[in-house]
Amino acid sequence: MELTNAFLLFGEASLYFFVMVSLLEARHKIGLGVFFCALGVMHFLETYLASVFYVALPFGVISPGSSVLFSGKLLMILLLYIKEDAAVVRQPIYGLLIGNFLIVGLVMILRNHETLALIEGRSPNFSFIDEMGWLMVWGTTLLFFDSVGIILLYERLGGWFRRHPALRFLLCGMVMLTFDQLGFYFALRYVSGAPVDVLFGGWIAKMAAAIVYSAFFLIYMRVSRTTLPQSESLGTSDVFHVLTYRERYEQLLEAAARDHLTGVYDRGRYDVEAPRVIDKNIRRGYPVSLMVIDIDRFKEINDTLGHSAGDVVLKDVAEILAGALRGDDHLFRYGGEEFVVVCERLPIDGALSMANRLRRRIAETVHTESGSNVTVSIGVAAGPDDGHALTSLFKTADARLYKAKQEGRNRVCGNDGVQQGQMILATQPVT
Repeated sequence: MELTNAFLLFGEASLYFFVMVSLLEARHKIGLGVFFCALGVMHFLETYLASVFYVALPFGVISPGSSVLFSGKLLMILLLYIKEDAAVVRQPIYGLLIGNFLIVGLVMILRNHETLALIEGRSPNFSFIDEMGWLMVWGTTLLFFDSVGIILLYERLGGWFRRHPALRFLLCGMVMLTFDQLGFYFALRYVSGAPVDVLFGGWIAKMAAAIVYSAFFLIYMRVSRTTLPQSESLGTSDVFHVLTYRERYEQLLEAAARDHLTGVYDRGRYDVEAPRVIDKNIRRGYPVSLMVIDIDRFKEINDTLGHSAGDVVLKDVAEILAGALRGDDHLFRYGGEEFVVVCERLPIDGALSMANRLRRRIAETVHTESGSNVTVSIGVAAGPDDGHALTSLFKTADARLYKAKQEGRNRVCGNDGVQQGQMILATQPVT
């Protein structure tokens, strides 16, 4: 029986996530109102199940309304924030809060009616309505604080786990669902005398739900290729206004820092970001590598085939570079046909290996309009051996790039720790 319950709960979570994410993805066609309505209409069922419907699992007694549906709702609110912005996410949060307070207000008025018993044995159960109404109000009040808290926590964790959004999603869910479990249980114990088993069993179930939903979230991100915003610490004075302003401001900065042709970061972003990255890694005692990448005979491509053909080559090379780098690598268009890659926590031997893979990949896949192979030459330097700052690392890498050009192009030049300026020869014919 317990195993059957576990499978059923997983099925409920899967169905909930699939349907809600499908509505969220379809928002540009059918509108966000459908998603909001689906999110809100489930609240009565969540509260009802959380107060009377329990099942047994190996670790205790739990309610699907709390562990599956409410957990899913809170994480859906976070996902809505990630996909949209704070101005959008506050709509269902405030709507649920106001709607449930409205229920209680209307019940207070409705109970003063003199009702008619038209059907034998059927009459309004105001005690049940009162109990459910106050639980729903308490639940949505908790949801309000949960939602604000999970968004702020997601932002705060961005400073440590910016490149691991699924981990942020999981940690935020675990923390806020723990807070919610404590808050809702004490209300439930006051209203219905729920035993303490409900507290501990429900908490374990919510932690499991956070793990399951985070796994779904990771799969969803991979499938939809969701791009997540970078985060900074924020105050709470007017959280939704501040968050919305911050997001739109960052989006504007992000767009302004991109090279309009290739889509990678431009020279201005390089001047700001590259020194910071190198300084951070050097201070923490981590290796950091810098590559200067130059497209071979690019001027000839422009002169013989035209600048539009040269633009296509630049885009193709940038796309390969961006697609092949790690999460801790930073790609910039330095100028003209030259790119710079800064690699965090990567020593010289790893950088040389990566540079040679990039060189081979470009030589094998990028061609001009006339069908000629496009190649690149790469100079590599690494700190702290080659320097402790951007200026010294770039100067060394640029000198090694020049040496690679002198040796015939389509080469990587670096220091493998044995021979200064050792050449890694190309396996493709030089064009």
